[in-house]
Amino acid sequence: MKLKGYAYGLISSISYGLIPLFILPIKQANFPIDTTLFYRFFFSALIVGVYLLIKKKSFKIELKQIPILITLGLLYGISADALFLGYDYLSAGIASTLLFVYPLIVAIIMAVFFKEKLTFSAIVAIAFVLAGVILLSFKDGKFELNPIGLGIVFISALGYGLYIVTVNKSKAKEIKGFTLSFYSFLFTTIYYAIKMIIQKESFVLPSLELTFNFFTFAFVTTVISSIALIFAIKEIGSTATSILGASEPVVAVGVSVLLFGENFSWSLGLGIFMIILGVTLNVLGDAYQQKRLKTSL
Repeated sequence: MKLKGYAYGLISSISYGLIPLFILPIKQANFPIDTTLFYRFFFSALIVGVYLLIKKKSFKIELKQIPILITLGLLYGISADALFLGYDYLSAGIASTLLFVYPLIVAIIMAVFFKEKLTFSAIVAIAFVLAGVILLSFKDGKFELNPIGLGIVFISALGYGLYIVTVNKSKAKEIKGFTLSFYSFLFTTIYYAIKMIIQKESFVLPSLELTFNFFTFAFVTTVISSIALIFAIKEIGSTATSILGASEPVVAVGVSVLLFGENFSWSLGLGIFMIILGVTLNVLGDAYQQKRLKTSL
């Protein structure tokens, strides 16, 4: 039964979709993004590391897995960098939504390089998701996108898609979920630490309140999202997980509209509907395929 895998996928997408709730006030306060992201991943690694210690879980990994974990850290860091830079060129709702060309990127990579067969329901679901993404990008009846912002967010989507494929098709899949998350967060933290040192940025946090906000930001959007993502990939695979991730822009747009005053238009509503429909079709289609397979055995 893959219901648990779908649940993990939805939890991951919803928690990740809450990023604008935390990042927009930080950007409005002109706080350095590299420092923000450093502490996001530092606290994430700390939370998961403490959990592993309390549960007496092993931190042990094989030497040959280290390059893969470094790669995962870099992919996660580059994806986060590009997404938040995209917020400077596009609204938070649109930038977060455009990130979701990544299901198509994942599907293409899996089909071309790993010969994974795309089911009809998955193809239709991707089409609905992409249609929803396009509709979410309309403003006053016109398709308005900053080309620089579009390119930057595409880089974010590519990084996120490659992260999913790498988890699914490398030795990283053999590492238990929490341990894998810990090392992904650790190497992403190192990535941002190196950036901050090169740019001579301060590691000092000005207040206890900001420290708590970063801790909450890390726990909600990174720890919960990433661990659920890894378990979802292991349960239902890369393509299904990435399509379920289309719930993220629905959450991101909801936060942007309700809390930060972005306009809600007919195209926005229709886009959200298309995305939900695409996710539902994928889940129902996969369940039908599994039922047919069991019946034929």
